[in-house]
Amino acid sequence: MKIIVTGSLGNISRPLTEMLIAQGHAVTVVSSDSKKQADIERLGAKAAIGSIADVAFLTSTFKGADAVYTMIPLSFTEPDLGDYMRRMALNYKQALKEANTKRIVLLSGWAADLVKAENVEHLFDGLEASITIMRPGAFYTNFYQSMDLIKGKGLIGKFLTLRYSGLGALLSGKTGLLMGNYGGDDRIVFVSPTDIAAAVAEELLLLPDGKTIRYVGSEEMTCNQAAKIIGTAIGKPWLKWVLVSDKEMLQGLKMAKLPEKLAETLVEMQAAMHSGKTLENFHQNNPKMGKVKLADFAKAFAEAYHKK
Repeated sequence: MKIIVTGSLGNISRPLTEMLIAQGHAVTVVSSDSKKQADIERLGAKAAIGSIADVAFLTSTFKGADAVYTMIPLSFTEPDLGDYMRRMALNYKQALKEANTKRIVLLSGWAADLVKAENVEHLFDGLEASITIMRPGAFYTNFYQSMDLIKGKGLIGKFLTLRYSGLGALLSGKTGLLMGNYGGDDRIVFVSPTDIAAAVAEELLLLPDGKTIRYVGSEEMTCNQAAKIIGTAIGKPWLKWVLVSDKEMLQGLKMAKLPEKLAETLVEMQAAMHSGKTLENFHQNNPKMGKVKLADFAKAFAEAYHKK
């Protein structure tokens, strides 16, 4: 099969490309970075260098493909995340329609139907194609974004340790934590990008009627259990996941200089996870869990954590 993979060589797209090539498919990888072309070609794929904001480029790339995997990369610079997501989704829709693509696998999120700004799934309605929407849980790789919090260095790290873990923890050097407006004993489905890639690879070869939805997860546990696994791997078995209010989380994201609407969307997403609604939807769909456990990921995380 001729398959198009968007997302360059990201956390999902790289293993997905490797899996598809190993199966003997002809794969084209879409990337906006010309520096990735050589890496893409070394995998055995063809590189299509261009922007997903360019409908003509997408249309030309998609023409003749048996299946297309589409994803919209999250932007931390766009002032309005919802508007950006809608624009990119409509670009994809127009290109897929003009290219007459018959099989589409779309990356979404397990809170997409609960968060207005993130939900662009409906924008693909009306295409004469078989569409599967992938709704993965919380990515293991999100822990990398919390590296500084986990390290607990500097005045901010010491302040957070003192506030949420106490003077004893600070004096004994037990710094670092995870935090969010979901956390503590909230139960979350975490997922490995490799397991997402494996699920996408399966779906690209299928042709169900109309639109289907597939949830993807690797392991379910509480946030504190996840913190314990990550903490133990890096030599901080005391690591915990602090639950803060929506207001506190929003203030923290604004202090981190995130655009206001993006910060509000992230808080809304985490609030949906804290509410338990995402987990309820996941269980209603009863998906098969992937193979990669958090303890497996924690080994790679520890290497990055201790790397100078």
